[in-house]
Amino acid sequence: MADLLGSILSSMEKPPSLGDQETRRKAREQAARLKKLQEQEKQQKVEFRKRMEKEVSDFIQDSGQIKKKFHPMNKIERSILHDVVEVAGLTSFSFGEDDECRYVMIFKKEFAPSDEELDSYRRGEEWDPQKAEEKRKLKELAQRQEEEAAQQGPVVVSPASDYKDKYSHLIGKGAAKDAAHMLQANKTYGCVPVANKRDTRSIEEAMNEIRAKKRLRQSGEELPPTS
Repeated sequence: MADLLGSILSSMEKPPSLGDQETRRKAREQAARLKKLQEQEKQQKVEFRKRMEKEVSDFIQDSGQIKKKFHPMNKIERSILHDVVEVAGLTSFSFGEDDECRYVMIFKKEFAPSDEELDSYRRGEEWDPQKAEEKRKLKELAQRQEEEAAQQGPVVVSPASDYKDKYSHLIGKGAAKDAAHMLQANKTYGCVPVANKRDTRSIEEAMNEIRAKKRLRQSGEELPPTS
């Protein structure tokens, strides 16, 4: 019996020491604080969503507004706002370079922004519909002029007046016509007839004739003068 009681007592956990009790107490307090923070964060998200739903609803009911720009928000807040806008059937976009400076703009479906307007916001510029319309018209005009020029082909420049009419009192109206003549290419150009050549002898014949004249001249010099 004593052995049985001893084995039961030895299998039981020992009461925690003073140090173990303090560690467990701190762990319980930390878990409670974390749970409280999570509940507060959840409640803040709920309240923020309700506030955004109210602002979006007021925006929809205001017929004078076609778009609305919100103040910069963090990533979680922007995500909540985008979800509210989507549920309401509107369009939303985020703009801004840094995460801290990014903001949301919402638009009514019937007034959805054009690509040019979105590009303007992405560059950090204000959208001016009047300037955009003028720019669009100039672009269309330039494109239309290019298409017309391509259809007409190259431009042919014509003189404003005929020189024959301008100087008719000096040269007469028929002078230019009478002076005009047809130029025909010389078919024998580059071919000289044999009859027109100055010397028809070959080189060998010319050299033989030169040598004969030289011998004749030498023989004439050697003959004594006659009395």
